[in-house]
Amino acid sequence: MHQGGGPTMINQPGRIKLTTFLFLFFVSIPALTTAQTRAPVDVHSLGPQVGERVPDFSLPDQNGRTQTLESVMGPNGAMLLFHRSADW
Repeated sequence: MHQGGGPTMINQPGRIKLTTFLFLFFVSIPALTTAQTRAPVDVHSLGPQVGERVPDFSLPDQNGRTQTLESVMGPNGAMLLFHRSADW
């Protein structure tokens, strides 16, 4: 039998839910304030634009082979997509 003023097994689930809610609430606050303070990005000032000719390049592909603009160009041109590595 339990004596004293400490927590009992009956109110433990409620305490866990409250603690989890408060933790998630306080962890999410920085994400909300960061999202509101970011300056908009002018995409027209970043790299080549759609339809603009890209400079010649020589870059390794996912298999380590060197690719150039000429090597990826097809009979109708090429569509290039650059993205950050997913290996971070």
